[in-house]
Amino acid sequence: MPDDKVGAGARRPRPRHDDERSEARERALTILYEAHSKRIAPNEALAALVIRPDAFTSRLVLGVDAESERFDALIREHSKNWSLERMPVLDVTILRLALFELSSESDTPTAVIMNEAVELAKRFSTDDSGKFVNGMLSAIAPQLRA
Repeated sequence: MPDDKVGAGARRPRPRHDDERSEARERALTILYEAHSKRIAPNEALAALVIRPDAFTSRLVLGVDAESERFDALIREHSKNWSLERMPVLDVTILRLALFELSSESDTPTAVIMNEAVELAKRFSTDDSGKFVNGMLSAIAPQLRA
């Protein structure tokens, strides 16, 4: 039996391209959060990096920055009993990243974008953030992908 076969029930490794995009999303989240924390523009945070990020990371950071008011309006419209200011900064940033991808990366399936956002929320934010991000994106995604 060849070694390259995957047994029943075994998980296949994700293609390298997906890993690179996941890492780019995480880098973009880090850059956007740093910009927020330091109260500087995201493009300044990008420019200050010693090692230049890949094109996808830069596109995410600059796209979120350019569209943040529009995305914040969508978040406000769909949040129930929560002002944007009460939401964890990381949750808002993750939502903005996902909303940018939903509106600009038509080749990336909605489910992939949502799953990546939920995983970032689970990994970096509060215990409830994964559910919150999933619920918000489930409500907003149809508007952006219509």
